[in-house]
Amino acid sequence: MQSQTNHSQISKTAHRTKALALSAMFACLALIFSYVEAIIPFSVGIPGVKLGLANLVVVIVLYEMNVRYALLINIIRILIAGLLFSGVFGALYSLAGGILSLLVMWLLKKTKLFSMIGVSMAGGVAHNMGQLLVAAAIVSNLRMFLYFPILMFSGIASGILMGITAHIIDSKIPKRIFR
Repeated sequence: MQSQTNHSQISKTAHRTKALALSAMFACLALIFSYVEAIIPFSVGIPGVKLGLANLVVVIVLYEMNVRYALLINIIRILIAGLLFSGVFGALYSLAGGILSLLVMWLLKKTKLFSMIGVSMAGGVAHNMGQLLVAAAIVSNLRMFLYFPILMFSGIASGILMGITAHIIDSKIPKRIFR
């Protein structure tokens, strides 16, 4: 009886260790994607428009692990990227966008009505809305929302592109890695 209990505890510890190692790896990968976006502008001259490469990691982790790991990875990536590349305000905008985006993606995923692509698209739009909400609060000006149609379109486009890419990558990753 005690042998079974010890084996169960060892198994749980091994699973947590594996999840921690995967989380660290995914956080590093998301940070690398943030760095790539910082050095190679994809925005085609429109302020605030990015591809959202780090969202590839967040979406895959949301689907293959769970929302807690996705949140942890997203927050770690945003805080470190903010310190390294965009400063405190950049981190604040990204944190608001990242948390709102993840919340929307998690809720839509739970409904099972949307594909990974649809979930990613909604996340892209929600990310831009979160950033816009913080910007409007900081400058105390609701006129900031006049910029939302541009950000919504870019969120849709980049969300679809990242969703397609995440779906392709996720289909190639052996599922035993996550179990």
